[in-house]
Amino acid sequence: MKKFMNDPAAMAQESLFGFAAAHADRVVLGAGAKFLRRRDLTPGKVGLVSGGGAGHEPLHIGFVGQGMLDAACPGHVFTSPTPDQVVAAIEAVDQGAGVLLIVKNYDGDLMNFEMAAETAIRAGRRVETVVVADDVAAGQMARRRGIAGTLFVEKVLGAAAEEGMALADLAVLGHRASAATRSIGVALRGATLPTASRETFVLAPGEMELGVGIHGEPGGQRAAMGGGADIVATMCDRLLDGFDHGGEGALLFVNGLGATPQSELYLVYGLARRFLESHGVAVARSLVGSYVTSLDMHGASITVALLDDDLRRLWDAPVATPALNW
Repeated sequence: MKKFMNDPAAMAQESLFGFAAAHADRVVLGAGAKFLRRRDLTPGKVGLVSGGGAGHEPLHIGFVGQGMLDAACPGHVFTSPTPDQVVAAIEAVDQGAGVLLIVKNYDGDLMNFEMAAETAIRAGRRVETVVVADDVAAGQMARRRGIAGTLFVEKVLGAAAEEGMALADLAVLGHRASAATRSIGVALRGATLPTASRETFVLAPGEMELGVGIHGEPGGQRAAMGGGADIVATMCDRLLDGFDHGGEGALLFVNGLGATPQSELYLVYGLARRFLESHGVAVARSLVGSYVTSLDMHGASITVALLDDDLRRLWDAPVATPALNW
């Protein structure tokens, strides 16, 4: 295994320092490097805080800025941030209108963000939480992980917060956006952790892993690898199963998991769009790129987010972050 690093245990923090220096016009590190926040906060606006383990970049630190997050709390690689990190971020971005936490549906994230919210509330702050659970491979809603669809939820909530939406209304919007979003991932090769010498799972030639998350974990189904059209059809079948997709169109987001070339991602996008439109899903908005990664995993996820007029308008609203900008 070869990586650009010094001490593997310090890799995440050294990377964070480099990120903050590269984007110093937009973001600053909080005290003790516990979190990253927007350089310029808006008085009277609800603060948006998210976070998770390192290794998913640009999620979440790359989405700190105008039109998205006010702060992100990075943990060690594939490890939830601690409650004190989240509390520090809440205190830093609370501009008088309260703070909304956006949390992926993993046990560690849920526990630590909940503890932080309780601490902040006891201190007199107003805090609400939205949980993202878009991974259809995990079965029932309560077990679904938060994966690439987290980007969609953070984007629409960030836009609504910029417009001045109140905390309680943002929480309702977040639950609606999360419920409108489904994702599924597939991997052709596992990830390699900085502290390990082999991949998190090993596939035989001609195998693929269906239903992978973003923490290097294997999926729920190992299968023979077919051609691109067969792989995408299998993924999209799972996405649409039981999903009421009638309405005003959808966002199609094809996401790379860290080591997938853009050429492959655009191939997946073209096949997914053709499949979805042949099944009655009108693709109204598109995003292709490696935004929610799993270190150097060779794989991709497909996200479909159903859009009504409000969600489409909020998705289209201006955004200025290091990783997403229009």
